[in-house]
Amino acid sequence: MDLKDKKEYIDKIKKLAREKNAVIFAHYYTRPEIQEIADFIGDSLALAQQATRVQADILVMCGVHFMGETMKILCPDKKVLIPDMNAGCSLADSCKAEDLKKFIEDQSQIQGKRPLVVSYVNTSADVKALTDVVVTSSNAKHIVDQLPADAKIIFGPDHNLGSYINSVTGRNMILWNGACHVHSRFSLEALMKLKAENPGVEVLAHPECKAPILAQSDVIGSTKALLEHTIKSSAKRFIIATESGILFEMQRACPDKEFIPVPPEMTEGIGCSCNECEYMRMNTLEKVYSCLLNESPEMTVEKEIAAKAISSINKMLAMS
Repeated sequence: MDLKDKKEYIDKIKKLAREKNAVIFAHYYTRPEIQEIADFIGDSLALAQQATRVQADILVMCGVHFMGETMKILCPDKKVLIPDMNAGCSLADSCKAEDLKKFIEDQSQIQGKRPLVVSYVNTSADVKALTDVVVTSSNAKHIVDQLPADAKIIFGPDHNLGSYINSVTGRNMILWNGACHVHSRFSLEALMKLKAENPGVEVLAHPECKAPILAQSDVIGSTKALLEHTIKSSAKRFIIATESGILFEMQRACPDKEFIPVPPEMTEGIGCSCNECEYMRMNTLEKVYSCLLNESPEMTVEKEIAAKAISSINKMLAMS
């Protein structure tokens, strides 16, 4: 898209948003031009919570499918649109509700009672409906620390995040074997090379990364926590191991600093410097304009599922 087309789309989107009393939300991992037009930028739960505080008739969630669901669950009386209904999530897709339900039943038989189910916010509404308490990467440790010391806990779907939380809490939670395809493919070899080439430069990593990556990191935290660290730190250079969309906001907040992305592992013998989520990149200016114009695709969640799912979200909010 050339600059002229980009400006035309931005102008048309802003005009439609004003006319329809719509607010646009964008996740940190979306394209830079999507973040530029957004009224609010953040991680999935923060955006959903922000949506409950705005006075708007239409909410446009530029992210992936489960984020639209979470926003609709928290804002049942508002029209929630997502630019592309096919924008999924490898992590959420790794844990289907029917599979989790059977896993809970099997573990209940093994343990003699139903374990507590702790689910990452990166899950479908159906999975949240089976969950006792939802967590985010920033509050998972805090919430798990509050659960009874002798509780048997199922944690899902991110195995890497669950392993990290086990390591910092001393728990032995039963982990679902799911992962984010972006965070689990960072190359340890490439990271070690970057560290050797940039001695003394801090490595910042998201806890969805594999343990060997985390072991080589100086700061481990949620996307928002990593962003805040770069803003507060006096350092001028950072090595970043998370989805590269956040680099736009980091650079915008800290124009005098340098951010070095860790590349992913080679696939089928072909090196790739890209650590982007292709699902997040499915949000484009053309699709944002189209969904506002046609007020479609619209996110819906069954009332029964929403009622169960919001219970696990509210439990998290009460414990945060």
